Amino acid sequence: MRSFLYIIRFTVLLALTGCITEFYPKTDETQSLLVVQGLITDQPAVNVIKLSRSHSLELKETSLPLEGCRVIIDDDQNNHYELEETRAGLYVTDPSVFRGVPGKKYTLRIYEMDSGDIIRSYESAAMEMKPVPPIDTLWYEKVLISVNELYGSPNEGCRVYLSTIDPDGLCRYFRWDFTETWEFRLPYDVDNNRCWITNKSTSINVKNTSILTDNLIMKQPVNFITNETDRLIYKYSMLVNQYSLTEDEFSYWEKLQNVSEEIGSLYDIIPASVFSNVRCLENPDEKVLGYFSVSSLTSKRIFINEDFKGQPYYYDGCIEKTVPREPPPHGFNVTLWEVTYDRYSQGSFMTVTSKKGCVDCTVRGSTIKPNFWDEDL
Repeated sequence: MRSFLYIIRFTVLLALTGCITEFYPKTDETQSLLVVQGLITDQPAVNVIKLSRSHSLELKETSLPLEGCRVIIDDDQNNHYELEETRAGLYVTDPSVFRGVPGKKYTLRIYEMDSGDIIRSYESAAMEMKPVPPIDTLWYEKVLISVNELYGSPNEGCRVYLSTIDPDGLCRYFRWDFTETWEFRLPYDVDNNRCWITNKSTSINVKNTSILTDNLIMKQPVNFITNETDRLIYKYSMLVNQYSLTEDEFSYWEKLQNVSEEIGSLYDIIPASVFSNVRCLENPDEKVLGYFSVSSLTSKRIFINEDFKGQPYYYDGCIEKTVPREPPPHGFNVTLWEVTYDRYSQGSFMTVTSKKGCVDCTVRGSTIKPNFWDEDL
């Protein structure tokens, strides 16, 4: 009898582990919802409002660009700025005409059009642009991640921090994001052996100082850089942006942060449980996703160029075989590339690889050096 029970348990366990289907959460939202992603700042740059319509979670693409809308930004001094649609669902300001001003209030108006007629209209709350102080200090500290048990060698990363102060107390709610750029090099003497990669941050980082006596932020974590990538091998740079928020917008980002930490990357769109500051004029009960953000902006850049222990090496599997140079092997121009390196110079023979990324850094990055890249730092 006991043996029979073991067989039954094993069969059930095998069924559970061997038959896995995708899970799609059930939702009452069957209609397509407007998704608004927009930010205007006080910088002399293009501001972007992105509009789309949500899809159900079962679909691989969760949103579709909303084309052909009229998008207008009004301020509290009766000025009107109409945005231009540069590509499907992407509406931009003209920096020669529009630039946000701290202290002013801005309202976003969206008119969904069909054959020249307005079929639906949306309006944001009037959002005040709060001033923001400059980032006072931006620095990094080395972090010992672990010690290799076999060799006793350290594995190191670093954490980036900032400090800021607003003695006038005009900004009590802050948000930060960053753009990171790092240099990497191939270990072979090939044409494209030095490149740069640029990424934007995806995490949400906000802070409320309204309960503090002094409007001072000390050692605010910005990012942790592990030793699991090649970011720290040569040179790394980070541009940190500091935004001012109103209390309402802070609540939006804080709630979105909590939701994103709970559900991870399950959803590609903003969860419907997070309120928006945009409403439909014809139907106030219609749900809208996303937020129209209005912020002052200051930025500061840091370079990191130091020796970090325990960094990865990506090129162990690059050298595959040595073949005669004449005649070239079948398919050489299609699937094989020559690895050029003094150690592999063998006259009438050449060393090849089937991995293009081993001999061409543009597989991962760009050979165009960023204009802010300082060779001396």
